[in-house]
Amino acid sequence: MNSSSQKNAILGCLLGTAVGDALGLPAERLSRKRVLAMKLGVHHRFIFGRGMFSDDTEHTLLLGATLIEHRKKPASMQRAFGWKLRWWLLALPAGVGLSTAKAILRLWIGFPAGKAGVRSAGNGAAMRSAIIGVVYGDDAAQRQEFALAACRLTHTDPRAEESALLVAEAASMAASNLPTHEILPALEKLIVSDEMKTRFAALKEAVSTQKSVQDYALEIGCSYGVSGFAPNTVAVALFAWLRHRGDFETAVRSVIQCGGDTDTVAAITGAICGAETGEAGIPRGWIDGICDWPRSVNHIRRLADALAANNGRAPRFFWPAVPMRNLFFLVIVILHGFRRMLPPY
Repeated sequence: MNSSSQKNAILGCLLGTAVGDALGLPAERLSRKRVLAMKLGVHHRFIFGRGMFSDDTEHTLLLGATLIEHRKKPASMQRAFGWKLRWWLLALPAGVGLSTAKAILRLWIGFPAGKAGVRSAGNGAAMRSAIIGVVYGDDAAQRQEFALAACRLTHTDPRAEESALLVAEAASMAASNLPTHEILPALEKLIVSDEMKTRFAALKEAVSTQKSVQDYALEIGCSYGVSGFAPNTVAVALFAWLRHRGDFETAVRSVIQCGGDTDTVAAITGAICGAETGEAGIPRGWIDGICDWPRSVNHIRRLADALAANNGRAPRFFWPAVPMRNLFFLVIVILHGFRRMLPPY
């Protein structure tokens, strides 16, 4: 991949993560039926028709910044990323997975980065792995080493590792625009768990018969919504990408309409699809509709530039504002909770 293509893929991956996360956030934990009734996933609906993102994007940006400064040694990256997560938790984010919180607390009390992870098959590792796949798109060995190092900092369950590797590999192949008939066998080689074997067999059949994303989610047992179990989330995200290749909008919208852990599955789908389409393939209104700060869209652009340039220094942002931003975010989340007690219309 040449430098221009990689830069385009990195920016698309980061923006795709943020857009998917922000669009999916208002629908998080809602049933498929409720999401469809409220017509979520079409426009930003978090606050006054605008969007903000959650830990899915924040972790991806933190990992991206770490890769700028620690690009060669997985262990060095893991330690540095661990410190970024420590400070991230101290800013009291409104949403943090239980397993991730446990791992970060273990870091704070003195566990080394390589032993802080907990045995969990949650989404925490998979949600941030796509950027590794794009950055190390031309080096399969480093791609896997860095994806596992980032995963094991918080999650040590083999199914979490498998999911993180699948997302990184998918993003790498998306950025290279490989044909689907080459992608499926390459991904299948990474599968070790019985749970993912079952889901991937259904995925291959669903790709060949062109099932809808919602029908595929139903087939693998996600009737209420896509759960926070990594094999479910990653399988649905991979299928949406393969089912709607080159169509970022349809792929992201389709996973949100499945309900459940919508911000994470949409963030992963957006990351992979964005790596393939670049910024040009992401609806302009969805990008412009993000109103987060101090990690803004402009910050994402600067981070993508630094990652592509490999200049050894991550862009800065006004970190003292993060706790106040998190408090504001929490208030909006609580208001959404009250809104959900009312009828869909």
